[in-house]
Amino acid sequence: MHTIAVVDDDPITRETLKSYLEGEGYRVALARDGDQLSALLARGRVDLLLLDIRLPGKDGLMVTRELRASSNIGIILITGRSDRMDRIIGLELGADDYITKPFEPREILARTRSLLRRVARPGQSAAAAPASGRVKRFDGWEVHLDKRRLRDPAGEDVRLTSAEFDLMAAFVENPGRVLSRDDLLDLTLRGDNVPYDRSIDRLVRRLRRVVEPDPADPTRIVTVHGMGYLFQAVVE
Repeated sequence: MHTIAVVDDDPITRETLKSYLEGEGYRVALARDGDQLSALLARGRVDLLLLDIRLPGKDGLMVTRELRASSNIGIILITGRSDRMDRIIGLELGADDYITKPFEPREILARTRSLLRRVARPGQSAAAAPASGRVKRFDGWEVHLDKRRLRDPAGEDVRLTSAEFDLMAAFVENPGRVLSRDDLLDLTLRGDNVPYDRSIDRLVRRLRRVVEPDPADPTRIVTVHGMGYLFQAVVE
């Protein structure tokens, strides 16, 4: 049974989500702020967070930043409709997905199930998760597009956030083509029309740390100055 932590300072939101998710078979823990969440995490395993951005004290973005420094826990941000820039920053900091208020519980459930399916377990190998579906390969790496998995040349699953995987998928599906920041924003941030293309630069730097032999001297994801980025590895 997966454990989901709902972190929101609104008690009605907490109890609504708890009731709905428990009815779907999940174990649910509740926290009203970052301090209570820290206590929950210290007591036992949590698989996924539904994390409100607007928390008292330490906000959801700060919580995301701190968790991503040491944890691969799934994170879905809960945001207001006016929090567009915060959603982008949250994805940059390592959140996997977001959902806006007011929300339908069924949408929360769908996103929760999707994220729990694709969160890679530490040490999971090819033997534990057989290859199927659309697969792109480069330099010993495998990108499983349908399963949203990246495997390194040793056959181990590599954990990526949702935005990082979308960026990886955009590159392997367009090898040898220069993609502008606008192109990549459309492909990785679900089409949000925001004038914030430097978020792509940060995502690229994070992805280079994963797939480049030397991130300071990239040979796979290269910068085309004044135009964008080019994935120049041979993709099969």
